[in-house]
Amino acid sequence: MSSANNSTNWQDGLSDEFEAYAKDRKIDGVECIIPDLVGTSRGKTMPTNKFDPDAEMALPISLFYQTISGEYVDMDIENQWLEKDILLRPDMTTACAIPWADDVSLQVICDMFNRDGSPLAIAPRTILKNVLQAYADKGWKPVVAPELEFYLTTPNLDPNDPIETPVGRTGRKVPSRQVYSMVAVDEYGPVIDTIYSYAEQQGLPIDTLIQEGGAGQIEINLMHGDPLHLADQVFYFKRTIREAALKNHVFATFMAKPKRDEPGSAMHVHQSVVDIETGQNIFSNADGSQTDLFHWFIGGSQKHLLEIVPLLAPYVNSYRRITVDGQSAPANLEWATDNRTTGLRVPHSAPAARRLENRVIGMDCNPYIAIAASLACGYLGMINKVEPRPEATKEVWEAEVPLPASLREALEYFEEATDIRSFLGEEFCQLYEQIKQAENEEYQREISPWERRHLLLNV
Repeated sequence: MSSANNSTNWQDGLSDEFEAYAKDRKIDGVECIIPDLVGTSRGKTMPTNKFDPDAEMALPISLFYQTISGEYVDMDIENQWLEKDILLRPDMTTACAIPWADDVSLQVICDMFNRDGSPLAIAPRTILKNVLQAYADKGWKPVVAPELEFYLTTPNLDPNDPIETPVGRTGRKVPSRQVYSMVAVDEYGPVIDTIYSYAEQQGLPIDTLIQEGGAGQIEINLMHGDPLHLADQVFYFKRTIREAALKNHVFATFMAKPKRDEPGSAMHVHQSVVDIETGQNIFSNADGSQTDLFHWFIGGSQKHLLEIVPLLAPYVNSYRRITVDGQSAPANLEWATDNRTTGLRVPHSAPAARRLENRVIGMDCNPYIAIAASLACGYLGMINKVEPRPEATKEVWEAEVPLPASLREALEYFEEATDIRSFLGEEFCQLYEQIKQAENEEYQREISPWERRHLLLNV
């Protein structure tokens, strides 16, 4: 097939939202993007006449060998620095507009493959697909709904300066502890309007939007749906929100704990599982009661989430969120119905909507990896019939089995997580562990403003 003919074909299949955005204008360029281990977008951009979904595109595999600071890590990989190519294959179902671009532009998420045609084992999208296939092999289909928390801040140009709340329409900074306040939401109306506009042009549905507990902290809830589709949405939303903020001369940050005395930002994920053939929720019996599978899903979550916390809280800053008392961030994996002090919450619902909310995941996570890991824990629980601990009956600010208090401690658990590492893929887990070890070591070499303030002239 010629490039010209193929160009015509793929443009004919674009979404109604894109067509409404383009308004019969010519597409100027196409961005072929991938989520890296961090969850940020990397890839290639090209003129429309150069884009062919079936043409070979390549990137060096070494992009997965970098820490969050851009440092490359030497790992126990044979011929690591040959930097072999990985092939990109656009998933045209993900194609959507880039509303903040000056010209009509398209972005599309790509899957990654080796040259022999096999999926790249360390690619985040591959990890999630593998977990979903394990569910499908059992006749099950997971359903998830993420909640996205983030802060709007003044532009932070000097990393040594603290994060500040932007001035709203009243000319004042919004005070904290205004959770669910419509007045607080209205303070940043132009930013929120831009988010809604960009989301609509991309075909990204929003369920609800609320003011969270921190000053300038907002939460966007997404619709329940297919985990891969929702991970794609989170991936797109993080970029969309940042661009909407910049258009309005503020920053948006998904850092887990950007402000010292404010709540952190989480990505709570609601999880249920339906039978592929019947469409029935496997967590509920015909009489509406909880099934054994539901209890085992909770048991697996309790057992294995403890082992893979670095996949949910990936940075040194992540542990400031889950270890600060009184900030609505459970530092435990206890479970209960309608109890927000537990890391695993069962919301009140009809039996058909019975689900488990994972409240441990930080907003700084890679959504593909975090959702895959959380679902993998529940899967192993159901397969191995892991019984959960008794349901919590009161507030759980302290637990017998707390979450790790630091990235270093979390990595020690992760190193010994034999079953879950085998399920997610040892190659991926080894790579991820080494990257996080390197990031932790790099952080430990830093001297903080606190140290300079209190130790420089006093000790």
